[in-house]
Amino acid sequence: MNETPHRYTAELAGQIEVAWQDRWQERGTFHAPNPAGPWAEPEKVAGREKLLVLDMFPYPSGAGLHVGHPLGYIATDVFARYNRMTGKNVLHCLGYDAFGLPAEQYAVQTGQHPRKTTEENMVNMKRQLRRLGLGHDDRRTIATIDPDYYRWTQWIFLQIYNSWYNPEAEREDGGRGAARPIAELVGQFAGGERPTPNGRDWAALSASEQSAILDGYRLAYTSEAPVNWCPGLGTVLSNEEVTNEGRSERGNYPVFKRNLRQWMMRITAYADRLADDLDRVDWPEKVKLMQRNWIGRSQGARVSFPVVGQDASIDVFTTRPDTLFGATFMVVAPEHPLLNSIVSQGDWPAGTKEAWTGGAATPKEAVAAYQLQASRKSEVERQTEGKDKTGVFTGAFATNPVNGEQVPVFVADYVLMGYGTGAIMAVPAQDNRDWEYATKFELPIIRTVQPAEGHPEDEAYTGEGPAINSSNEEISLDGMGVAEAKSTIIAWLEAKGFGEGTVSYKLRDWLFSRQRYWGEPFPIVFDEEGNAHAVPESMLPVTLPDVPDYSPKTFDPDDAASSPEPPLSRVPEWVEVELDLGDGRGVQKYRRETNTMPNWAGSCWYYLRYLDPANTEALVDPENEAYWMGPHATPVAGAPAGVKDPGGVDLYVGGVEHAVLHLLYARFWHKVLHDLGHLRSDEPFRKYFSQGYIQAYAYTDERGQYVPAAEVEETAGEYGGDPIYSWRGQPVNREYGKIGKSLKNVVSPDEMYEAYGADTFRVYEMGMGPLELSRPWETRAVVGSQRFLQRLWRNIIDEETGEVRVVEAALDADTARVLHKTIDAVGRDYAGLSFNTAIARLIELNNALTKLDAVPREAAEKIVLMVAPLAPHIAEELWSRLGHDETLAFAPFPKADASLLVEETVTCVVQIKGKVRDRIEVPADISEDDLREQVLALPKVVAATENGVRTVIVRAPKLVNVVPA
Repeated sequence: MNETPHRYTAELAGQIEVAWQDRWQERGTFHAPNPAGPWAEPEKVAGREKLLVLDMFPYPSGAGLHVGHPLGYIATDVFARYNRMTGKNVLHCLGYDAFGLPAEQYAVQTGQHPRKTTEENMVNMKRQLRRLGLGHDDRRTIATIDPDYYRWTQWIFLQIYNSWYNPEAEREDGGRGAARPIAELVGQFAGGERPTPNGRDWAALSASEQSAILDGYRLAYTSEAPVNWCPGLGTVLSNEEVTNEGRSERGNYPVFKRNLRQWMMRITAYADRLADDLDRVDWPEKVKLMQRNWIGRSQGARVSFPVVGQDASIDVFTTRPDTLFGATFMVVAPEHPLLNSIVSQGDWPAGTKEAWTGGAATPKEAVAAYQLQASRKSEVERQTEGKDKTGVFTGAFATNPVNGEQVPVFVADYVLMGYGTGAIMAVPAQDNRDWEYATKFELPIIRTVQPAEGHPEDEAYTGEGPAINSSNEEISLDGMGVAEAKSTIIAWLEAKGFGEGTVSYKLRDWLFSRQRYWGEPFPIVFDEEGNAHAVPESMLPVTLPDVPDYSPKTFDPDDAASSPEPPLSRVPEWVEVELDLGDGRGVQKYRRETNTMPNWAGSCWYYLRYLDPANTEALVDPENEAYWMGPHATPVAGAPAGVKDPGGVDLYVGGVEHAVLHLLYARFWHKVLHDLGHLRSDEPFRKYFSQGYIQAYAYTDERGQYVPAAEVEETAGEYGGDPIYSWRGQPVNREYGKIGKSLKNVVSPDEMYEAYGADTFRVYEMGMGPLELSRPWETRAVVGSQRFLQRLWRNIIDEETGEVRVVEAALDADTARVLHKTIDAVGRDYAGLSFNTAIARLIELNNALTKLDAVPREAAEKIVLMVAPLAPHIAEELWSRLGHDETLAFAPFPKADASLLVEETVTCVVQIKGKVRDRIEVPADISEDDLREQVLALPKVVAATENGVRTVIVRAPKLVNVVPA
């Protein structure tokens, strides 16, 4: 017979948790009212502070969640629940980033539509997340694959496509530069306010000519862009999908650099704002630094080197124009467009060294072979430090503008087209890579900065020092420091027309095309002359058709000259259409864009749709956006004086792996929509918190193959040595890192729900350490969190009878003091996302209550309320059993009595000659004189000062140091 039938077990926890989850759903407990629209409840909005708390939304993987995934979701839920109990109107919800390559790959393998696969995965993930007890407003769940959702993704694309960046436009914040409707630019051209690039009247230009000019300004445009083309897969790959060996991550096929027509986003127009506005948001400094490094803003000069014998110049950007006199050769990227014209068409020029030719008979052959070789390498491989430098001479020379020297022009893969201008002036004496190149190819080295004393003669000097060997008949930099030399040479270059001071960026326009099926179709059609046209908003969404084959056409893996044929191109009835676009031309024949948008598209703006997902007339009602995301009255802590608050999500939590591109792309889209008047907020995420990871041990056998971690046995090592790990009787090696299916160390939340309950799982994950740090998963340690909740239950519920066992008695002084100190500290911990320390304090309080003969109701109710954000199910159940009819989701969080936070006594450390000899309890407000007198009367002090006292140092009330004579 069970003597404790009402004990808090995993089974009872499961029953309680499911019951409360059902009630929350039935009652719409976490439905947050809007000020406007279909969910408007003005009376519930008025007078309440709002709080918007969001997570980076997940991709619905077929494997479902593992225990590492919910870390951030639990954290935001704890934070949201706590703030809801402080009276705030809290909006907390979650959707699905549902377009993804895995579902498309599965479709290619099985023929099953990726929508079916994705929706099945979402059903499973929704079940797992619901079982976790997250307080989401479930009305607001969205999925990027829903046509009603990507209708607005397409709408945003059209806003960007129909815009240009006017650097002179005045902004609300007093700055200059903003996105403006393309119609304004057309008006300037048509009215003569702005000359056309070729000087002809706008009206005299053909539609194609006008279209080409506008494409040079649009924020979304098509361009011949260098891409990673993988013939074996039949698609263009992102840099992240290419291995360091220049092969596809999937399938291990060769990847080539090719210029292909692609959609681009002109994110570079926003480079300065994206960098500068990081000062206006509350983000970790490491994340701000990552974004600034990606943007890569640097001051320097753009310098033109005329190509000898040709009407062309090679432009370079350099941050060290002071070293121009040491430029002894030039290097251009293999993709540089000038190579088509400057490469010598004849034999090698006289004096060409054998090492420069790559073994080819002519410059043309050498360059073509080298370009093919370079196209097979990834950018990472090309930039690897220490790798052997390669390259060939183009047969062309350029003139160094500061000294008139003709310098050879090489093509080499360590120069990337995506950085600077795709060409460099090589100053080997001041750059390590250029030194290595010059040494290998027997090129001159001229020092232009005096090295520090003792610097090796056979190494480049990259430090600062006075300029040397840097003069011509008109100017001398010799003896100047770097800063003075830079400004002097830039002024000379500008006066001579050879260059200008400028700012350069690493940031490049965003490649926005994919040759895949499973993505948002572009709301673009092309006329018979190849001009792009936006489809009218009334035709949105442009939906995906069914296709006979989900895979793009593949080619021989080594066929670098092949071109993509996306799956959508195989549906001619969808591609070839006759439409009336409402532009006055009537019905015309058009061809749809057959590329699709990248996965980034839907994740760039989803947080906005949460605010108003039932709105069929607008992306978001302006009143709802202003309410939930509008600027605050005061800027974030640490913002520069005088800046305006940008608004945005109040707390956004997610992993640092998305801290660059996702955040950067979302900021770009948001700023465009703000400039065009669609949003009040100027930044998407006012506060971003970068969570750590949950990691775990994985085990490999003697072949290096992973074995199931759950089946590994641990035995003690001999003589107290390291433990021994084995699987099926065979020794295995243990390693520490990620959790993953391929590593066979996945632990599912479902296992935790069954073995312990969701509340125990929540408390364990929040108690593992500071949220921002990574931490190791240890299933055996979860029981500690379960014991805490069991003791809490036992303090309130009789395990034998199930009756409430609290008493209607006043708190004793000690318990009252401990309780209110805990209330004060836990409230601050919750507000500061310090959940692990909040748990430690609650365990300490619970242990103190356990020592009482009976727990007073006041203490019981207050600890239940404090536990509620962490373990909401058990808290709701205990709150109900304590006699409360309403949910505690909105119950006021306890407030500490300030009078009980003051220490009545403190421990004073007594030192004699600096060594601790005694401790005494003294009043917290004791005076220095009284403390000195009390300490000098202590027996140990009296014995030590028989010969008198030299001095007494008093730091009331915690320290006294006595120095005997």
